[in-house]
Amino acid sequence: MKSSMITTLFLDIGGVLLTNGWDHNSRKKASTYFKIDPEELNERHHLTFDTYESGKLTLDEYLNRVIFYQKRSFTKRKFISFMYNESKPIDDSIYFFKNVKKQYNLRVIALSNEARELNDFRVKKYKLDELFDAFVSSCFVHLRKPDIDIYKLACDISNTLPNQALYIDDRLMFVQVANSLGINVLHHQNLASTKKYLKTILH
Repeated sequence: MKSSMITTLFLDIGGVLLTNGWDHNSRKKASTYFKIDPEELNERHHLTFDTYESGKLTLDEYLNRVIFYQKRSFTKRKFISFMYNESKPIDDSIYFFKNVKKQYNLRVIALSNEARELNDFRVKKYKLDELFDAFVSSCFVHLRKPDIDIYKLACDISNTLPNQALYIDDRLMFVQVANSLGINVLHHQNLASTKKYLKTILH
């Protein structure tokens, strides 16, 4: 792969820039904090979260199905606040990718499975609109990785040929699917190794 080929970064959010918005670790903490049966929470979550993350449910509707289908000792507002507070930056990844974008004059497109309200919160809280030129988020496009159509859509929206893009994600399956379409990929494991790799291809 020659550096001159790369014009666009497709960048995941959860696991690369920020912690995941609402993963099993966060749900485990929530079940302990709010004294909710963790098995029941996870079962109901898995039955409906794909629908929410695809932008077909509001957060209010998701919580009614997963948490507030019965009377609770806490409010929905308190639970939502807990969910939002689970989003934390990973190292200095946001700052690093802002510099990469500027230094190499790249377009940077978010390619992420994100639920709408969590996505909106994370964008505003961490000023992700200063990094990304567009958001190909599952909640907006009603497609979720690893559906190949979301990768094709990212190429179309950014007017980028697959071999001109580099896609960075912490999920191995997701990068493998993207690579099958001819997109250059990097399986992100930590910021140090990603920095080292990018130095070898962006001159």
